[in-house]
Amino acid sequence: MRSALAALAAVASALEAGAAHAQGRAVPAREATVDELVIAVQGGSRGAFTGLYERFHRVVHAVVLARVPAGDAGDVVQEVFAEAWQRVSTLREPAAFPGWIVTLARHRAVDHARRRRPPVDDPADLAVSPPPTSEAVAALRAIRALPETYRETLLMRLVEGLTGPEIAARTGMTPKSVRVHLHRGMKLLRKRLEAGPAPTRGERGAR
Repeated sequence: MRSALAALAAVASALEAGAAHAQGRAVPAREATVDELVIAVQGGSRGAFTGLYERFHRVVHAVVLARVPAGDAGDVVQEVFAEAWQRVSTLREPAAFPGWIVTLARHRAVDHARRRRPPVDDPADLAVSPPPTSEAVAALRAIRALPETYRETLLMRLVEGLTGPEIAARTGMTPKSVRVHLHRGMKLLRKRLEAGPAPTRGERGAR
């Protein structure tokens, strides 16, 4: 199980690196609070928005990856932040930004999934170099097969490398809820990986 998750994390890092390069990196406002960054962005500060991107892009990537093909995730992440830049002025409570950006990400990912084919378990779907291992594909397939309640949180922890407190701070969840989701999700994931890969949609259709 550990090797499968490590392989998946390596793939996710490669995908995310490409997305970050496309976005462009600036010096983030690391010392500012989320409230302060949001207020600054509402005043037109692009530098503050870069700070929000640096702080929340891994959460957004996990939410998106739970729903769309991995090769499309980077583009959808950029769409989420483009929409956030356009709509952040409508956010009345700056402290609500974590839950707000997660909701935007879910809606964008769902819309994208409706327009495109469902996520597939084909290594070719993961356009990274070197190509992903079968273990990485199996791990992503297993996580996507879990209930949505656990899927996002596991991707944030196992793929994006966020700690429990970081997940809570960046999603609006309580620390207790994060702990429960991770504990129960890991138990389900372990069972799925130990049971072996489930058949893909193509394999099921051929039967």
